[in-house]
Amino acid sequence: MGLRRGCSKTGCSRPAVATLTYAYADRAVVLGPLATYAEPHTYDLCLVHAERMTAPRGWDVVRVGEFSEPAQATDDLLALADAVREAGPGRRSDSTGRSVRSDGARREAATEVAAEAGSGAVESGRRGHLRILRDT
Repeated sequence: MGLRRGCSKTGCSRPAVATLTYAYADRAVVLGPLATYAEPHTYDLCLVHAERMTAPRGWDVVRVGEFSEPAQATDDLLALADAVREAGPGRRSDSTGRSVRSDGARREAATEVAAEAGSGAVESGRRGHLRILRDT
């Protein structure tokens, strides 16, 4: 079971649909279909970033083929993982599609951490789904 590759742009969590490479000898930026394997010096881009890609001054953009949104995962386990990730407690999306935790959910999580502190659980600064329990 392969993992879905994401966009290489910082802060973007959308799935990749195209691979960008630079052809330095030709002074060209080549945008093609998503490569089978992630390679060094290539960048995977989502549909939004692939369509908006521009080249440095004096360079050409070569687009090989059309890009479209990736098909939904047919694997039940991947679909379940995506559903759990999207339905995380106290999370909502902002206008850019990024997941943001509300202030109320932050306070609720802090209260839960404080309540569990006496139960022998060791909590780090971030509340995850896994905990380390002290061996007594």
